[in-house]
Amino acid sequence: MAPQVLIVGAGPTGLVLAIRLARHGIAVRIVDQNSGPGQASRAMAVHARTLEFYRQLGFADVVVNLGIKIEAIHLREAGEDVAELRLKDMGAGLSPYPFVLAFPQDDHERFLVEQLKALGVEVEWNTALESFTQDEWGVRAVLVRGGERIACSSVYLCGCDGARSRVRESLKLDFSGGTYDHLYYVADVKTSGPENRDLVGHLGANTFALMLPVRSRGMQRLIGIMPPQAEALSEPGFEDIRPVLEPLLGIQVEQVNWFSTYRVHHRVASQFRVGRCFLAGDAAHIHSPAGGQGMNTGIGDAVNLSWKLAVVLQGRGDPAVLDTYQAERIVFARRLVATTDRAFQMIVSQGAGGQLLRSWLVPHVFPVLTGFTAARRALFKALSQVQIHYPDSHLSGGRAGEVIGGDRLPWVPQSDGRDNFDALQTLDWQLHVYGEPSPALSTAALELALPLHAYRWTDAAGDAGLLRDAAYLIRPDMHVALALPRQELDSLRGLVARYHLRFAPVKSEA
Repeated sequence: MAPQVLIVGAGPTGLVLAIRLARHGIAVRIVDQNSGPGQASRAMAVHARTLEFYRQLGFADVVVNLGIKIEAIHLREAGEDVAELRLKDMGAGLSPYPFVLAFPQDDHERFLVEQLKALGVEVEWNTALESFTQDEWGVRAVLVRGGERIACSSVYLCGCDGARSRVRESLKLDFSGGTYDHLYYVADVKTSGPENRDLVGHLGANTFALMLPVRSRGMQRLIGIMPPQAEALSEPGFEDIRPVLEPLLGIQVEQVNWFSTYRVHHRVASQFRVGRCFLAGDAAHIHSPAGGQGMNTGIGDAVNLSWKLAVVLQGRGDPAVLDTYQAERIVFARRLVATTDRAFQMIVSQGAGGQLLRSWLVPHVFPVLTGFTAARRALFKALSQVQIHYPDSHLSGGRAGEVIGGDRLPWVPQSDGRDNFDALQTLDWQLHVYGEPSPALSTAALELALPLHAYRWTDAAGDAGLLRDAAYLIRPDMHVALALPRQELDSLRGLVARYHLRFAPVKSEA
C-alpha cells in the first residue's frame, strides 16, 4: 500500500505523528537514518498535556508506570542545599496527571516504536531521505538504504528529523536564533547511597546541573554545562567533570553507563509548511533546557498536525484546514523559545540579576510562593502545557464561561469516578454540553453525525470554568473549536460550511 504520509525521523515527534495517523486510518511510512532509537538522550520530562494525549491513545497509565513521578525539586548552590520545591500533585483538579513524570527519551522512544508496531507500522531504520520534489499531485522522495536508492511517492511529507533536518534544509527555510556558548553533557550513571527519586538541580553563574531518576535501570540521568577546564579538552569524558560535578550535586558516582556532549540552540524555522511538506518537533523549533519543554512541544505539533492531515486525506474537510497547523503552532513555538531562552540566560547569568535570582528569590521567595495554591496552579499550567491555546485560529470562536474557542477542554471529574476525557479517546470531533442540550442542538448533531455528550451539571464543571447549558465543539486534539454559550447553531453550521467538515467516520481509501 502506497503511503499517504511519509514521515522522516523516528524520534518522539515522528513516532507520535505516525501512531495517531495510523489510529485515524491513514497509511503511513516512517524512516530514520539511525540504526534504532537513540541511546544518549537528553529529554526526561513528560508533562501532563502529553499524558493527556497518550490517554487518548490508551497508554498513558503504562507510561506513568514506566516513569517516576517527580515529587520535589531540590535546589543547590555552591555545593549546598538552598531550597526544596514540593511538586507532588501540584496540578490537582486541573488534569488527571497533576505531576511531572521523569521518563528518559531513549526508553520513551523504544516504547513508542512498540506501540506503532502494534498498529502494523514498522520504523524503517538505516534509511535516509536523499531528496524530494513536490507538485499539486503529491511528493516524490528518494530514500537511501544500504547504498540503494528507493523511490517513494506520498501525498504529504512530514519532516520530524531533528535540528539538522534534511527536510527543512531542502525547503531552504531560515532557522534563525542562536547557539548557547557552553558545551553540555548528558550521562547515565549509578550513584552510591539511597536511590534518588526527585529532581536535584544546581544553579550557579555559568553552571547548570540536573539529576533525574531513571526507573528502568535504577540509574540517574545527569545533564549540565561542561566546566571550562573540561570544555577546552578535545575529547572530554566523565572523569574530566567528576571533581566538579559530584560536589555540585552532592553525589558520588559509582558507575558510568555512557557519557556524551552536545550543543544547545534556540531557533525557530521561518515556516512550518511549504506546500505538501511540513516540519514538526526539533526540525521546526529547538529550545533551551529550561522547563523540559522541547520534546513535549514536538509531540504537541504531531497531535495538532495528525488530525488535520487525516481530515483532508479522508475527504472530511477542506485542505484549508492544513493552513491552521502553522498558524497555531508557530506562534506558540516562537513564544516558548523566547521565554525559555530568557529564563535560562537569567539562571546562569554572572550578573547581579542572576545572582539575585539564585541567592535570594529561588531559595527564599519561590518556596513560599509555591506553598500557595494559586502559585502552584500557575506553575503547573506553565510547565504542563495545559495552558496552550489557539484563540486567533480560524478554527476557533466564541466564549462560554471562562472557556474561549481555542482553549484546551478543561478536565472535569465525575462523581462515578469517570471524567469528561473518557469520550475523547475516539480521536474525533464531538459536542459537549454540561447541563441540558436543547432539542434543536440534538437534532443538528444527529443530522451532522456529530457525537453529542451531555454531562450532568456539577460544581466541578463550574470550577473548571465551563458554563451551564453551553455547548462546546471539541476538536480531535482535545481543544475547543467553538464555545457556544446559548448553543448557537449558526456558529456551528458556519464552521462546518467554511471548512466542508464531515464528522461521520470515513474509511481511508489508501
